[in-house]
Amino acid sequence: MDIVSLLIQLVSGAEGGNILGGLIKQVNVGPLGNTIVGIIGAVITSLATGKLGAGTDLSSITSILASVGVNAAGGGVLTVVVGLIKQALAKKA
Repeated sequence: MDIVSLLIQLVSGAEGGNILGGLIKQVNVGPLGNTIVGIIGAVITSLATGKLGAGTDLSSITSILASVGVNAAGGGVLTVVVGLIKQALAKKA
């Protein structure tokens, strides 16, 4: 496992969660919540693609950008899902 690749994945997931949480106010779970859920989303995405901590070829900018994009998307999608669940539970209460 390459620590730099893992950090790229986790940071991009956190950013994806915060970006979508900021853009879609209904799913925003707060800055810390968006960050944590985004990181979890990036880990799930990395595990699903089989590349946790080892998916980034640091010699290729294309590979780095692809890793950032995929993990940011994974973090953002999970943030939206968690935000929608939170919103649905709040309406029931």
